[in-house]
Amino acid sequence: MTPINGHERLRQDPASTESVDDAQKHRLSRRQRGYRAMPPMVVLPTLCTLGNLIAGFAAIYYAGRGDSFVGPWGWSNFTFAGALIFVGMFLDAIDGSVARLTRSFSDIGAQLDSFADLVTFGVAPAYMMLLLIGNYFRDQGVTIIGAETDHALGRMVWAIAAVYVCCAALRLARYNVEASAEQHSESRRFRGLPSPGAAGAVASLTLLHQHLLSVRYFDEVPTVLARWASLGIPLVVLLSALAMVSAIPYVHFANRFVRARKSFGYVVRLVIILMLAIWWFQETLAVTFTAYALSGPGFLAWRWVQRRTAK
Repeated sequence: MTPINGHERLRQDPASTESVDDAQKHRLSRRQRGYRAMPPMVVLPTLCTLGNLIAGFAAIYYAGRGDSFVGPWGWSNFTFAGALIFVGMFLDAIDGSVARLTRSFSDIGAQLDSFADLVTFGVAPAYMMLLLIGNYFRDQGVTIIGAETDHALGRMVWAIAAVYVCCAALRLARYNVEASAEQHSESRRFRGLPSPGAAGAVASLTLLHQHLLSVRYFDEVPTVLARWASLGIPLVVLLSALAMVSAIPYVHFANRFVRARKSFGYVVRLVIILMLAIWWFQETLAVTFTAYALSGPGFLAWRWVQRRTAK
C-alpha cells in the first residue's frame, strides 16, 4: 500500500484540518489577548459576598428615600441605611469563614469581595453622610451640599465624601496586592484602618445621631441641635479616610479576639459587654467603632511614649 503523505491527508480530510486550525487560532488569540480560563466558583462564599454587595446597594437606595420613609420600628431612612451597612459587614465577615471551612480561596473571590466592599463600605457611608448633612443644611428649601454650590460648607462636605470614596478604593486595592487571601485570614494586624472599620464608625455615629434625636425629642427636633450634632460626622469621615490609606497598624479584631483561644474570664467579660449592649445598643456601637478607629493612632502614641521614657 502506498503511504499517504501530509498533502494527501489534507486533501482527504479537509474538515478535520480546518477544525484543528480553528482550535489553534482560538488558543493563539486567547494568549494574545491575555485571557485565561476562569476557575469554577464556590457557591456559598460567593453568595455571601453578593449579599454584602446588595446590602450596600440597598443602603444607598434607602438613604435617598427622604423623610417620607418610615422603616421597621419607626426607623428613619438614615437609621435603616446604617443598619444595612452593618448587615453587609456581617456578610463580609462570614464569607471569609465560609471560604476557610470549604477551603475555597480564589483570586476571583478576592476581587469580587473588594468590589462589594467598595460599594458597602466606600460609596454607601459617603453618600449617607452627604444626604444627612444636606437634610439639615438648606437654603430656601434646597440643599447646599454639592460641588457646584456657592456655599463653602457644601463644597467641603462634598469633597470629604469624594476623598473618602477614593481612599476606600485605594485601601482595598492595596489590601489585595499586599498579600494572598490565606495570609489575610491568618494575619493579626492590618496596615491602615480596614474599610469595614471606617464604615462602621460612620454608620454607628449616624445611628446614634438618629437615635438620640428620636428618643430625646421625638418629632420636635430643634433644627439647630440637629444641624450641629450632624457636623461631627464629616470630620469622622475625613479622619477615617486618611486612616485607611495610612500605614498605621490596626488589630485584626476577629483573628485576635474571637478566633484565638481565650481564658474563661475573658469570655465572661465579653458576655457582660454584650449584655450591656442590649440596653445601650447604639451607644455601644458608636463607642466601639470610634475606639477602634482611634486605636491605631493611640497605639503609635503609646509606643512613642514608651520609647521616650526608656531613654
